[in-house]
Amino acid sequence: MFLKLLLWASRVLVTLMVVVCLLPLLPSGEWWIRLWDFPRLQLTAALAFPLLLLAIHAWFKRPRKEHGGWVAVILVIAGWHLYHILPFTPVWPTEVPSAEMRSDDDRVALKVLTANITFKNDHYSELIEMVRREDPDLLLLIEVDSAWEEGLAPLDDDYGYRVGEVRDEGRGLVLWSRYPFLEEQVEHLVSKRRPSVFATLDVPGMGAVRFVGAHPVPPGLEEDIKSEDTEARRDSRERDAELMLIANHVQEDPDNRWIVTGDFNDVGWSHTTRLFADLSDLKDPRRGRRLLSTYHSAYPFWRYPIDHLFVSDGLHLFDLERVKVIGSDHFGIVTTLAVGRKDQEKPEASEEEEEEAQEMVEEGEEDAAEHDAGTSE
Repeated sequence: MFLKLLLWASRVLVTLMVVVCLLPLLPSGEWWIRLWDFPRLQLTAALAFPLLLLAIHAWFKRPRKEHGGWVAVILVIAGWHLYHILPFTPVWPTEVPSAEMRSDDDRVALKVLTANITFKNDHYSELIEMVRREDPDLLLLIEVDSAWEEGLAPLDDDYGYRVGEVRDEGRGLVLWSRYPFLEEQVEHLVSKRRPSVFATLDVPGMGAVRFVGAHPVPPGLEEDIKSEDTEARRDSRERDAELMLIANHVQEDPDNRWIVTGDFNDVGWSHTTRLFADLSDLKDPRRGRRLLSTYHSAYPFWRYPIDHLFVSDGLHLFDLERVKVIGSDHFGIVTTLAVGRKDQEKPEASEEEEEEAQEMVEEGEEDAAEHDAGTSE
C-alpha cells in the first residue's frame, strides 16, 4: 500500500509540474498564470522530490518502463526551466561587453543605484548611509511616499538635480543625479497612478544619456474597488503595456545611449521582458554573468530577479553588484558603466512581435482605464 502511494504521489507531482511549466505559455494576462513565470529556479529544485519518490519505488519494486517514462518527463521539465535560467549564468555569452578599469584609463564611469525601498520601511538614516557609501552618480528610488521624501531630504544636498513624483501606497518614483538634466519629465504611460521618470543627462565624457525609471504594477496586487465592496487582484496587462511603451520610446531614438531601470515586477527570462528587449534593442548586463535576484530579500529560496537595468549598445559594464537595503524586501542593484564602441549585433523585432506589443499596449491601457476609474487613490 505504501509503495502504491509513493507511485501515485510521484504521478500527481510530475503532472502538476507539467501543468505549471506550461501555464506561462498561455496567451493570458491573468495574474495566477503569469506568476508561474517567476519560480523557475525553485520549480527545478522541487523536481528532486518526485524523482526521489520514483527512486524509492523503483528500489523496492524493481525499475519498470513507467519509472523511465516519468523520469524522462522530469528531465524534459528541468531542461525547459534551465533553458530560461542558464542565460543568466557564466556558461552563456554576455550581451553587454565587460570594460576593464585601468589606472591610466581616462574613460568616464557612470555608477547607477536602483532600489525599491518599500514605502512601509522607515530606516531613513540607514538608506542615506548606504547611498553615501556606494556614492552613485544616478540614484533611482522606488516607492517614495511623503514620509520618505522628508526622510531623504539630506540627499537633495548631495545631488544637484532631482526629478520624480512622490505618491503614497508604493507608487512614488524619484531620480537624483549629479549631472544636469538636458530634459526631464514624469510620464504616466498607462495609468495616471503609475509614474515613470524620463530624463536626458549631460554626462561629461559620454555626452547625452537617455534615462528611464519605471515601476509597473505587479500582477497579483490587491486593490480596493470603489464600485464594489471587495478587493481585486491585478493581472499583468498594465505592466506589460508600460514595458512595451517604454520600448517604443527607445525604439524611436536609437542613436542615443539609453539606460532603462526599475522594479519591473517581472523576471528577466519572461516572454514580456524578452519582447521588451527585442523591441527596444536594449541589453541585459546580467545575461552571461549571474542571476542577481533581488526580491524577496528575507527569503533566499523565494527570490526572483525582478529589479532590472538595461542598457543600449555603446555602454559597457565595469561592475554589477547587489546591495542590502535595510528594511526593504528588495535588494538594490549597483551598476557601473562606461562608454564603449557601438559594435554589437542588433536583434531586430519581427512583425509578429510588433503586433503582439501593440496588442499588449491596447489591452493594458483598457485595463488601466477601468482601474483608474474604480480604484481608490
